[in-house]
Amino acid sequence: MGRKSGELIILSDRKNYCGLIETACTEGAKQKDACEIIGITARTYQRWKQNDSIVEDKRLNNKTPKHNKLPESIKKEIIELINKKEYRSLTPHQIVPMLLDIGKYFASESTFYRIMREHNLLKHRRKSTSIVRKNPKELIAQRPNQIYTWDITYLRSLITGQYYYLYLVMDLYSRKIVGWQVHDCESSSYAAELIEDIAIRENISKGSLVIHSDNGSPMKGSTLRAKFIDLCIEPSYSRPRVSNDNPYSESLFKTLKYHYSYPEDPFESLHAARSWVEDFVDWYNQDHRHSSIKFVTPNQRHVGLDVEILRKRKEVIEKAKNDYPERWNGRETRNLSVIERVFLNPKSNEKSITYNKADHAKAA
Repeated sequence: MGRKSGELIILSDRKNYCGLIETACTEGAKQKDACEIIGITARTYQRWKQNDSIVEDKRLNNKTPKHNKLPESIKKEIIELINKKEYRSLTPHQIVPMLLDIGKYFASESTFYRIMREHNLLKHRRKSTSIVRKNPKELIAQRPNQIYTWDITYLRSLITGQYYYLYLVMDLYSRKIVGWQVHDCESSSYAAELIEDIAIRENISKGSLVIHSDNGSPMKGSTLRAKFIDLCIEPSYSRPRVSNDNPYSESLFKTLKYHYSYPEDPFESLHAARSWVEDFVDWYNQDHRHSSIKFVTPNQRHVGLDVEILRKRKEVIEKAKNDYPERWNGRETRNLSVIERVFLNPKSNEKSITYNKADHAKAA
């Protein structure tokens, strides 16, 4: 029994396989080689010889057409069916019983799923309308007390499930915490009182301030809205369920809760929570060198001291560069120019949320 190059003998009857292998072995061929030429393993041949009742061909590379394969016409009919208006929002587990109720049967649920997977239909089959949310208004702070951003965060109490609520208002330009309060509930009235107190302390003139927040109920409550109208403050809101629209407050809360002094245990009382927040705010405004404002403190930037501080730092670096030029190797010194503008929710074509005059001169 010879074998031609690249030739594979395919037989549908198991007895024919066994007869060919027996003939080859009788004529001197090795059983393993004879099985290999036929396209089965020696173990399969031996199992067939031991049990004559086995009739199933379990070869992995069996290319014999399946007698129960679903016709293409039925597949096409199933595809058309599941895309009909009355079925396109249903699953095969719902479609098949509904068809049975009207006396029709095409295939099982698993077959429906297989056909849908083959035709990339395992997704919404009906036309869906996506909700387009308009981007929030772009805000640009060029001086202190021009744009505020605020939010409320939880502080744990000793009672599980009950919290203290920290109201925190920050100046976008200087990053200074201009006002805060801790209460035992969220309330638009508390927020209105806080905003009014800040407006008095910071001497905010009417029509000069924009306050940005998310869409929580205290932020949109009627009491706070009335206070905004009374003080001629323009409100600004994030898109619903989009926390990235209020990133500065979110970042401030992270700084607060990752501070080394933030207690691991819950606050024992409302007074204890207020006392800790008071110390944190004092540290944050007076001592914290903020990375986004060239490592000056928020208070220094709020009152305009950052210009002179950055100028002196630049003089020190320039002197060091002149004294030891070999240590710079032509590299530029660090950028110590004052940040003139801070963007909140910049347009998509803006590459950075902070800019300075030198950057705009280059861009121009």
